[in-house]
Amino acid sequence: MTQAPNDQILRVKEVEGKIGLKKSTIYEMMESGDFPPSVSLGKRAVGWSHNEVDKWISERIKARNKDLEPID
Repeated sequence: MTQAPNDQILRVKEVEGKIGLKKSTIYEMMESGDFPPSVSLGKRAVGWSHNEVDKWISERIKARNKDLEPID
């Protein structure tokens, strides 16, 4: 996946606030492939692509909306 020119890195507290889930849940979802992988920023620091997190949110909303569509 290529990085958008103005993509930013979000730290864990920012991701928690943006998606409403705690760190442990984020890591569990990453491990199962249900959340974008983190980006290494140093020996003990990671972050997430702002664009990838936004895309993940959009996909969740699309899935919800698909589930709400009436059955013909």
